Amino acid sequence: MDKFLAPHTPEATAHTHLSENWLNWDSDHPSVNETLVAGCASYRAFDRYLSGADLFLHPRTRAELESILKRYSYDVIHNTIAKSRSTLQPGGYSRVCLLAEKSIRDVLNTSDNLSFLLALHSSNSIHTSCDADDHATSSRPIKTK
Repeated sequence: MDKFLAPHTPEATAHTHLSENWLNWDSDHPSVNETLVAGCASYRAFDRYLSGADLFLHPRTRAELESILKRYSYDVIHNTIAKSRSTLQPGGYSRVCLLAEKSIRDVLNTSDNLSFLLALHSSNSIHTSCDADDHATSSRPIKTK
């Protein structure tokens, strides 16, 4: 994770702050801290993608990867807002989403992060084994009565 969002980045700091202060992170402010939520959402989106635990369709392009990461960040944003005792300011949801999306784009635009992340869960090995199985079964005669 440090390759993408090192411990000193605002996203990692936000994630740490929310994780360590989950019970009272929102009691310090009358409204939800949008930057904090967005940073944490971005961090957790990359963390979830790196684990690959619930990744069923492997991205092949930047647009597909960015879509997955945005969806993951929206999940975190929704969950965080739902658990918060504070309210969002008018337009706050849109601002939080835009901040998280910007963070995701910034990470993807840095160094070789995009190619690394696309290759990480590359489906080439899956397709290779499936193709071999398909050829093996297609060469067998089909029995009919």
